[in-house]
Amino acid sequence: MSALFHVSEHTLEEINKRCENTLSHWIGIVFTEIGADFVCSKMPVDHRTVQPLGVVNGGAYCTLAETTGSMAANLCIDRTKFVALGLDINANHLRPVGAGFVHACAKPLHIGKRTQVWEIKMTDDKGNLCSISRLTMAVVPV
Repeated sequence: MSALFHVSEHTLEEINKRCENTLSHWIGIVFTEIGADFVCSKMPVDHRTVQPLGVVNGGAYCTLAETTGSMAANLCIDRTKFVALGLDINANHLRPVGAGFVHACAKPLHIGKRTQVWEIKMTDDKGNLCSISRLTMAVVPV
């Protein structure tokens, strides 16, 4: 796939600043890498993101996936004319994680004029796949 993002136009500092005082900020999600056709982030496994059994809550995985995919979707459109909003998310949780970080990487499956579909793979600190999501975004005029 050709380059979706002009990496030099977006810094991690700018992207993380956009998230201040939002849900993603409050649960500790931080963007870690941006490439020509991907965006990566990480989320701590702690009291904010686990369920009573001490492993990552399924909703926290979905929050990480939607935060990462949504940022990626909005980085590849003209934000003066459009905004990409979450339309649907599907998630399969494959492995429990009880410590460290969950790492997410969003890559596009479809970039259209009105919709985008992103695949977000989430791994533990050892690189084991723990959850995978497919996020559909609606691209609408501002």
